[in-house]
Amino acid sequence: MSTKEKVLEEVLVEEGITGNSEIVLFNDDVNTFDHVIDTLIRVCDHTPEQAEQCSIIVHYNGKCTVKTGEYDKLKPQCSQLLEAGLSAELV
Repeated sequence: MSTKEKVLEEVLVEEGITGNSEIVLFNDDVNTFDHVIDTLIRVCDHTPEQAEQCSIIVHYNGKCTVKTGEYDKLKPQCSQLLEAGLSAELV
């Protein structure tokens, strides 16, 4: 096994252990900036500045990762974003 293969294998194993997931928020033509910002503050514990920056990124890029962490902790937060009418996905 070459050094390159061994390093890649170690990275893949480490990623499997940490298991970080992401909530990705997608742009839509329905929700206002204020609603998105207020929801990110309430659901994802963002500061007002973080929430505003994420909403701007979503608006111009079409999507933005708004939260990372363990899948089990993010699942209820993603559900709350969806219940608030936002377009989000847990990956």
